[in-house]
Amino acid sequence: MWNQVNQKINQALSGVRQAFRVVLGASNSSAKVQTSQVKGLSGEDVPSCELFQHYGFTSNPPSGTMGIAIPLGGVTSHSIIVATEHGTYRLKSLVSGEVAIYTDEETRIVLKRGRIIETDCDVYRINCKSFEVNAETNADFNTPMVTASQEVTAQAKITGNGGMAISGSGGSGPTATFTGTVQQNGGDYLTDGDVKAGTVSVVSHQHPNGEGGSPTGEPIK
Repeated sequence: MWNQVNQKINQALSGVRQAFRVVLGASNSSAKVQTSQVKGLSGEDVPSCELFQHYGFTSNPPSGTMGIAIPLGGVTSHSIIVATEHGTYRLKSLVSGEVAIYTDEETRIVLKRGRIIETDCDVYRINCKSFEVNAETNADFNTPMVTASQEVTAQAKITGNGGMAISGSGGSGPTATFTGTVQQNGGDYLTDGDVKAGTVSVVSHQHPNGEGGSPTGEPIK
């Protein structure tokens, strides 16, 4: 009798499809739940499947991505995709414990061992209202140029080793303004314009005439 029961159970289960492998085609990423065109590994056409992903993470897999489809209720037409993988683009040789986000263009963010986050891309763009970096020791920029579209403020000393060039004031006010004492050590101060101390001009100031070879007086203010 039990053999007959098992036979009936096996016959019933054989009509219920289990999870199966698929290959993804084009995906529609504009809907609330993304859907993908898929084929079974044997070339079987499968109706468009919903692609379920974890909250906060989403991707649009390229054609040729492998996936695991689960037929809800054992019905192929009600299949959903719960996992995807693409062996061509997946980052390989990660160390145990490392995590990576990547694309087929080799853009990547890797959470590496040693508490290191490494990013590879052509353009790194951040859009935000406020950008804050808290670096306990230092922040290094290994680049030939750092550009700011507007003001730059430093709360402590600015040190430069390759010189400094300042130009333009937007047509209003001085080009550069210093508050406090300015000290120069070594070299000369060169200008093709005038230098003023208070109201006294270096170029056009006048002295009272000294008489009989005596020194002239202080500059006339």
